[in-house]
Amino acid sequence: MTAGSGRIGILTSGGDCPGLNAVIRGAVKSAARLDADIVGFRRGYEGLVDPVTYLTLDTTNTYGIINRGGTILGSTNKGRFAARSGIDERIELDPQLLCDVKKTVDQLGLMGLICIGGDGSLSVAQQFHEYGISVVGVPKTIDNDLSATAFSFGFDSAVACATDAMDRLHTTAESHERIMVLEVMGRHTGWIALQAGIAGAASVILIPEIPWTWENVCRKILERDNVGKRFSLIVVAEGAELPDGGFVTTPDGSVVGQVRLGGIGHVVARQLHERLKRETRVVVLGHLQRGGPPTNFDRALATQFGAHAVRLVLQRQFGMMVAYDPPDVKSVSIHDAVDKISRVSPESSAVVAARTLGVSFGEFPPGESPLLRSLVEESSSYAGRGAGEAG
Repeated sequence: MTAGSGRIGILTSGGDCPGLNAVIRGAVKSAARLDADIVGFRRGYEGLVDPVTYLTLDTTNTYGIINRGGTILGSTNKGRFAARSGIDERIELDPQLLCDVKKTVDQLGLMGLICIGGDGSLSVAQQFHEYGISVVGVPKTIDNDLSATAFSFGFDSAVACATDAMDRLHTTAESHERIMVLEVMGRHTGWIALQAGIAGAASVILIPEIPWTWENVCRKILERDNVGKRFSLIVVAEGAELPDGGFVTTPDGSVVGQVRLGGIGHVVARQLHERLKRETRVVVLGHLQRGGPPTNFDRALATQFGAHAVRLVLQRQFGMMVAYDPPDVKSVSIHDAVDKISRVSPESSAVVAARTLGVSFGEFPPGESPLLRSLVEESSSYAGRGAGEAG
């Protein structure tokens, strides 16, 4: 290939997740039909600078990868391209690094660069855009914490993994009359815990967005005991804050300025054992949620993202990110996409439904949720009116 022949770059950055290969395949197949070529950079942004490492992608070497987990290009969440510290603090990249990236893009004659990543990786893409590098973003995160898209691919696969674990834990918990605690990913949001908790029939769901207490969690378990259900399933998001404040982190602390969350499941299990004198077990899913093939939904969404990203490059709509706005795939500015994370609303329909089903979020004693009381009162009032009309 020669420079200027309609060449597009693509890379996968940050933690891996199911669906990355589907995006790559979608981009390659679309580009081939639109008379453009695709160059894939290895190991995320690191492949853009000394040493520059890339390969030409075509419909032959991307054949059959739609259902493969991981990424054929490799990825990394370490190195020279850290752009996030904590939840929302941006780290400015070295100007020389930006200069080197632009040099690579220019020398290879790229029309644009498709950057697939989460909030941290897209923050890098935003800085590329501000520097004058032609970029298009594709949202990738199992945490579903990007506010500009209804769903990101990988999320559905992570929820499916966590729900399968809940199903398996349910049978062993019931057989041995145990309390089972499942810790799931999500960083500072509770989307995975919430959806898997509802789908997997959890008794208690603990998420970062809703403060909770040990007493209320214990009361929920005792309530179940009193009606003959001598087992309980608890799903807890890794970023849920402890009742007395603070997060639980792994011993090795952080990765490139970011707090590495994890371990709260063991804390919850230990506390419940000490307070209730009940047999308690904990399972930490960890990277099982990132691995394996994508679900059908994630395959379809990721493929559409790849195809739409190519169109954005050819239309020279740079600084934009593809986004899912059901039922359509649209585009929004990368700046708006990474400006704030998407968090679970305590008043969301999913939370309301879970409370109505009797799920505890640990913020109220069982049966004392103001929402639940209002629903009961409304139901009683409606029943009373119905009886009066019948009479």
